[in-house]
Amino acid sequence: MSWIILIFAGLFEVLWATAMKQSDGFTKLWPAITTVAGMVASVGLLAVAMKSLPLGTAYTVWTGIGGVGAFVVGVIFLDEMLSFTKILAAGFILCGLILMKMGK
Repeated sequence: MSWIILIFAGLFEVLWATAMKQSDGFTKLWPAITTVAGMVASVGLLAVAMKSLPLGTAYTVWTGIGGVGAFVVGVIFLDEMLSFTKILAAGFILCGLILMKMGK
């Protein structure tokens, strides 16, 4: 169950990072509110997951989901540049996340 909670924490990290970009430096109200709410949810779920997962594993997976997720959202929805190097980097991060899960 902790792993599922951790995945949701990472997804909320993607949400708040995306909303922060859309808030235009916290000058747009609803994206700014979404950013703060997403941060609270993300960190709160991370804290719950850390009750039974090791710190290094939980934090690495949380940031990895957030990083790769934000990268994917940026490319698909925000017209950010895609390159072979960026895809390779995201792939390495995903491999690292899988290895962290396997190592528990």
